[in-house]
Amino acid sequence: MAELRSFIFIDQLQPQTLCYLATWIKGSLPRAGVAAQIIEVAPGLDIEPLTDIALKHSEVHAGILVVERQFGYLEFHSRSTEAVKASAFSVLEALDTTPADATSPKILASKIFTRIDPQHAFLINRNKLGSMVLGGQSVFVLEMQPASYAILAANEAEKATNITIVDYRMIGATGRVYLAGNEAEIRSAKDVAESVLLQRAAS
Repeated sequence: MAELRSFIFIDQLQPQTLCYLATWIKGSLPRAGVAAQIIEVAPGLDIEPLTDIALKHSEVHAGILVVERQFGYLEFHSRSTEAVKASAFSVLEALDTTPADATSPKILASKIFTRIDPQHAFLINRNKLGSMVLGGQSVFVLEMQPASYAILAANEAEKATNITIVDYRMIGATGRVYLAGNEAEIRSAKDVAESVLLQRAAS
């Protein structure tokens, strides 16, 4: 039986979170404001039959299907929140599990760098897929497990604060988020991102 590592419902995909996703997904491209569901399981190949169940259950569109070495990932979305929730529930039924059985997120690292040096900004920008960080901005970096929680942290931080999404990685052994902006907004974004993960861990 597959292990449910994450079961993440996003009520409204935010514009920057979506645009970053669009740089690498190979499936259906979501639009800003749509509802989305992200599911991560182990072993990775078990995501294939779950994808079959989700897509046949409701009118949803798959953006991500990744079978990684250890974990499998599925993202599907729709303008209809009810359709997303119905397909997500069909996956839970197939696994005979509940959202509470998903692996709780664990924060591995959380740091703020104020007034970042331009050389540091240059090095970060060489490896990013999102927007650029500029010298003099403050930067927040967050690392967590399971990796897929990175999209939730980024989306909720963008929803609540005026920041720039530089990068977030939601596939692999750990997830990572890079956000940039003025110091006050970055500190607020840190609070929001950490809070949403801690709330999920406590539920």
